Amino acid sequence: MATFIYQGISPQEKREKITATSFHKTLKPKNSLLRVLSNTPSHRGLVRTMEDMQNDQNAVVNPSNALPSPPQALSKSAQKKLVKQQRFEARKAEKKAQEKHQKREEGERKRKEWEEKLASVPEEERSRLIESRRSLRKERMEKRSEERERKIERLTRARELGQKIVLDLDFAHLMTPSEIHSLVQQIMYCYAVNGRCTSPCHLWLTGCEGEMGSQLQRLPGFDKWMVEKESQSYIEALQDQKENLVYLTADSETVLEELDLKKIYIIGGLVDRNRWKGITMKKAQEQGIQTAKLPIGNYLKMSSSQVLTVNQVIEILLKFMETKDWKVSFFQVIPQRKRPEADSEGYQKVEGEENEEQDDQLDTKKKCIEEDPSHG
Repeated sequence: MATFIYQGISPQEKREKITATSFHKTLKPKNSLLRVLSNTPSHRGLVRTMEDMQNDQNAVVNPSNALPSPPQALSKSAQKKLVKQQRFEARKAEKKAQEKHQKREEGERKRKEWEEKLASVPEEERSRLIESRRSLRKERMEKRSEERERKIERLTRARELGQKIVLDLDFAHLMTPSEIHSLVQQIMYCYAVNGRCTSPCHLWLTGCEGEMGSQLQRLPGFDKWMVEKESQSYIEALQDQKENLVYLTADSETVLEELDLKKIYIIGGLVDRNRWKGITMKKAQEQGIQTAKLPIGNYLKMSSSQVLTVNQVIEILLKFMETKDWKVSFFQVIPQRKRPEADSEGYQKVEGEENEEQDDQLDTKKKCIEEDPSHG
């Protein structure tokens, strides 16, 4: 190394640089030597060489300065899950495009039929048909306006006297963006169903921040929703009512028999709970609040896990508030695929109503968007 550094210089310069090198070994920190030598014109070449060597050593000692390592390959299960998610998204996009195309074709077909009908009748009849159509449209708009007013009255009354139900949205950091999107869609459905109920609940959304808050803000008219929205957690927003908080979790040993208007029932907003089993129960225990579970086992046997989606739990509670009957509430909300056939015997009527409600879910997003945002 010394031969390489001192090659091609005079003996006097060599002695000076050897002296400087010996001085460098005894002087600490090394940067002090570099600053001293850099002020000497005859030593500037040596300083540059030493700086290069020091940088090379730092690159070895400090891996953070080196090139980033290539990303680790996904496990087989992760690869399968990714492929499955990609296929689902592709099918979803294809279905959405197909529905949009069919809707456009249906609108075009109706428009042509209307124009052909007007062209085939005399002028007087044509005027009568146009006026009749205008009257029907006006009647529909007035009916929607009346329903919105009734909805506002129901939700206003629920804010004062209704059963308080909280959706705990503090689990966003445990979910993927697609899972957060799925939860946001469930929340939108919860709001639509609650607004149509004769006795709606007083709905709270806590933890509305970050990615969760951003996706909620993208919902049509979300700013005008008649619900309580809190960026902080429920334990902070409702700290003065902590003794009345009840976390609904399937892991609780306490069975919920009746709803108490004084209590505030909390539902965990978490998609794919199989990855986080027992997380809501653990959270409630750490916070020192009460827990309870729906009495599903008293009325039917689930063919799979008793974990339900957020909108299913909300619907069950709303049905019970209306009917005061847990069995009716469960059979009208819980999908038949989660119930053994034996539990369905003698309950065809309820199943029929359930199927009708499941069909209604397909129009939920459309109904939410069509509602005037200024009316909540």
